[in-house]
Amino acid sequence: MSPHDIGRTWSSPNAGQRPPGSAIDHLVLHYTGMRSEEGARDWLCDPRSQVSSHYVVFEDGRIFQLVDESRRAWHAGRSFWRGVTDINSRSIGIEIANPGHEFGYRPFPDRQIEAVIGLCRSIFARHFVPPHQVVAHSDIAPDRKEDPGELFPWEWCAAFGIGLWVPPAPLDHETVFARGDEGGKILEFQKILSDIGFDAPLSGIFDDRTETIVRAFQRHWRPSCIDGRVDASTLDTLGRVAAAFDASRAA
Repeated sequence: MSPHDIGRTWSSPNAGQRPPGSAIDHLVLHYTGMRSEEGARDWLCDPRSQVSSHYVVFEDGRIFQLVDESRRAWHAGRSFWRGVTDINSRSIGIEIANPGHEFGYRPFPDRQIEAVIGLCRSIFARHFVPPHQVVAHSDIAPDRKEDPGELFPWEWCAAFGIGLWVPPAPLDHETVFARGDEGGKILEFQKILSDIGFDAPLSGIFDDRTETIVRAFQRHWRPSCIDGRVDASTLDTLGRVAAAFDASRAA
């Protein structure tokens, strides 16, 4: 992607300095979740909003840079991934125009995803972001966010080195774990979620927080059924994802 592919006429005041010496080693993908993509872009540049992102990608593939990559944009909010709580200081944030679940969630056009892939690859040329640190907003804030959602084509992006994807196991609706269950198997399951990066409790109790994280996991890696229950498909898929994360971290 060349510089002329990015519109630079918009600038957001909602940014600050990164802490000295902080590495840019995370990439967070969002959807705008507003009725209008122009309205979303304007809101990200409005000082009243107190939110921003480095880039916003319109459905027709146009890209607008709102915050310089050297600065700390305000996109992640209260979040957690692999022990990091100030993700804004270590990340690039990309907002992808889509009305979201509140205003008519719909598939992302091919031209938009092609632009996102090109943008991500250009970012990777400047910053080392390992695949296991390319995350959804819903991964890092599962109690607050659903974006970019179950329609986002993670498999397509992963084919270009953007994030991790494994084929999800076939659906199996027989529940293995559900809310209220307790025991060592639950603790083992929570530890795997934690090892991947989620802020999972290590209690051995399948509580509300665990169910919320299961939904976030399913939304990203088993999007055909997002019910918060752990069936054999969810367990199998989690094992596949964990193995892919281990390989990424070892690389």
